[in-house]
Amino acid sequence: MGRRTFLATAGWLAAAVLATLIGVAAIRLVGESITGTPGGVRSQAEVERALAAPAPATPAPASPGPAGPGPSSAAASSTPGLRRSFSTPGGTAVAECVGADVRLVSWAPAQDYRVKDVDRGPDDDAEVTFAGPAGEFEVKVGCIGGEPVARPGDGD
Repeated sequence: MGRRTFLATAGWLAAAVLATLIGVAAIRLVGESITGTPGGVRSQAEVERALAAPAPATPAPASPGPAGPGPSSAAASSTPGLRRSFSTPGGTAVAECVGADVRLVSWAPAQDYRVKDVDRGPDDDAEVTFAGPAGEFEVKVGCIGGEPVARPGDGD
């Protein structure tokens, strides 16, 4: 009976080891597609280039952004102009001119920063404030000649 017990235990251990090896191989085979980043990880320079790229020729339908509802119907009837990216150590914002007004299209805080305040527009100026370990950084923009331009913060 000792020999049967030994053979049963050895068989059970061999099956457990084989099942574990098959499981590990399967996880390695599909693991990257489950846990990987689609398209890979982008560098900061690649993200800035993508944000600075001109908008597509066909306008996308208005949808709510991270700070609330989309543009009003009056602003939606205007044709958006040139988009421009503005960067600070606290984060990046993309703005566009809509007629004489400016609006923030998107914004993203840098690592370890958060969005403290947003005035997305459309208005004569739009701004976003990023707060983090090195303090607060404000991106304030307006439009001159249909082109988004940085404006100095005035503490209001």
